[in-house]
Formats: sequence, C-alpha cells, structure tokens
Amino acid sequence: MSEATVPRLGSLPARLVRLYGGLALYGTGIGLQVESGLGNDPWDVFHQGLGIRTGLSIGTVIIAIGALVMLLWIPLRQRPGLGTISNVVFLGLFADAAILLLPTPHHLALQAAYVAFGVVAIALATVLYIGAGMGPGPRDGVMTGLVRLGLSVRLARFLIEITVLAAGWLLGGTVGVGTLVFALAIGPLTQLFTRWFPLT
Repeated sequence: MSEATVPRLGSLPARLVRLYGGLALYGTGIGLQVESGLGNDPWDVFHQGLGIRTGLSIGTVIIAIGALVMLLWIPLRQRPGLGTISNVVFLGLFADAAILLLPTPHHLALQAAYVAFGVVAIALATVLYIGAGMGPGPRDGVMTGLVRLGLSVRLARFLIEITVLAAGWLLGGTVGVGTLVFALAIGPLTQLFTRWFPLT
C-alpha cells in the first residue's frame, strides 16, 4: 500500500492519531496475549522465542526483526511510508510497556479474558493503523510483496505465519489455545471493525 493508492482519510493530525493510537493499541494487544501465558500470535511466538534465546525483551526483538524484515522489501520492490517506520520503532516500545504495566493473571478466567481482549485489540489496531494510509507494517509489506510476485493473499500469509510460528515454537515461544484463538478470530474481527472504521 502506498500513498498514491490510499484515498484521503481526513486531515493529517487525524491520520496521525489513528496511526499512533493503532500502534499503541496493537502493543497493548501483544502484551495481553503474552501475559496470558496461553499462547501468542505466530509472529509473537517467534519474537518471544528469540527473546528467550537472546535475553532481550520481546519489544526489543520486535523492533530488531521489523528492521531486518524491511531488508526483504528491497527485492520485493516495496516502499516504506511513515506508518512503516513508525511500526518498526514504536510497536516494540508499546509492547514492552504493556508487558511491564499489566499484572500477570493467575486464574484461567483472567488468562482467557487477556486472550480475548488481546485479539480484539490487535484486530481494531490493525484497522486503525492501516486505515491511516501511511504505509503497511514491515511484516505486512512482505506479504503484499509476495502477492505482487503472484502468490494469493491467503497462501502468502499462510507461508509466512507457519514459518515464523514453527521457528518461534522451536526457540521456546509460547504456543497454545491463545494462538489458535488468534488464528480463528483475527480475520473476522478485523473485517467487523472495518464497518466502523472504513479503510477507504
């Protein structure tokens, strides 16, 4: 997604609020899933696994991987926007802040609530920051780049997420019912939120 192909979505300040509000909400969603202990989304299984192996916080890993993933944009001929750079810099910071501030739940009902609120937060956040029209996140850009090479959106996303999920699990990231809930719910929830926060 580039600035040339994104319709005008309001004033620049409104778009910036949507972008950074979305990134803050996304980081909160990551924190909720991680703190639940019931399983992360595929990318955060990978981020957490790398964090365990390196001793770095999950937010630091998110920033580092985001920057490295952007190198894949070069052969895929993707162009970053302000939203792309902001995703790399701020998402990890927001995730670390959420993990630091959120109490760790020790009752299954609270853990399940963390998963539910985390998935809802990530779905809404995705609609907000993409709808700002300032460029996709670095990981989303790899998917759209693969689509430009001829893969379907479904296949491109499946290949990317199954790869990072498997790698993260081998590295020690948390895979569980929360991972399954995310996989099943993120698409329908994101579609639902586009009714209230249109992307066009």
